[in-house]
Amino acid sequence: MAEIFALVEHRQGAVRDITYELLTCGRKLATAQNTKLTALVFASPADKIVESIQERADRIIVMEHGVFENFNAEIYQLALRDILEKEKPHVTLIGHTAFGYDLCPALGAEMGIPFATDCLDIEFTGSRLRVTRSVYDGKLDAHVLLKEHTSYLVTLRSGCFTPEEVSLATEVVKQESPVTEQPEYRKFVDYIEAAVGEVDITKADIIVSVGRGIKEQANLPVMEEFATAIGGVLSCSRPVVDAGWLPKDRQVGSSGKTVKPKLYIALGISGAFQHIVGMKGADTIIAVNKDPNAPIFNEADYGIVEDLFKVVPVLKEKILDAKKLKG
Repeated sequence: MAEIFALVEHRQGAVRDITYELLTCGRKLATAQNTKLTALVFASPADKIVESIQERADRIIVMEHGVFENFNAEIYQLALRDILEKEKPHVTLIGHTAFGYDLCPALGAEMGIPFATDCLDIEFTGSRLRVTRSVYDGKLDAHVLLKEHTSYLVTLRSGCFTPEEVSLATEVVKQESPVTEQPEYRKFVDYIEAAVGEVDITKADIIVSVGRGIKEQANLPVMEEFATAIGGVLSCSRPVVDAGWLPKDRQVGSSGKTVKPKLYIALGISGAFQHIVGMKGADTIIAVNKDPNAPIFNEADYGIVEDLFKVVPVLKEKILDAKKLKG
């Protein structure tokens, strides 16, 4: 049985979080098909990257060369084509990032391999691959059955799989790179980091997130005070950013940031899919909304149907009491 492949994404020597989600998804597929999972590492140097994913795959294929120091879709396409033609994996998983959607469609079109992008879930139906994608601006999930083929390419949206720790006996295989020079027409120049806000919500253990239910910008200080009092930071859904109440770097969701705190408190957020994908990895989710049918309650561990302005003072008191008992 052909194997499942997952392409390791890294930047400036560090493995990116989406890679661990790909490996978790890949193990699910490999187990279902009674086959093995192989991780693909194109890097320079490669040792630390290989070490970071050791035991998470049955095999790691490594191409180590200076051309892989920074991502270049043209070079990756040539390297991947070389491996896929030799190995013929059943499915190759790639992150749905700027990295992935620059690479996957071009590679699939060139090799004549069916591909699906921006997938939320993947499974086999017999010998065919079925993927789940979001349609109609996130209002519906569509299950798409790809045409039957011996190989598939799939990009997976970040936040859809929670990385799991495993301990596999990993075989590391080194291969020569088929590419040894950067193409003249497309070269890496430099990384320009996005401006960093005063708070990095992706690093927070406790997040209080607000939506249009807070009614007006004048109510933000109360929410900020609540977040600070319980040791958290303030984030928001897209309507709050669109209204100009909070900066873009505080937005959680598919067009914002993906967060995985220990505690996520959603205040006045309805729970559109675009927001859910950015916070569904939280350990514990508390949702407060006046609408009992709000989609956010489908994801919440605890739900409170009430006016958030009545709930926040009580919630603050209860959380502070609980923290005192712990410590």
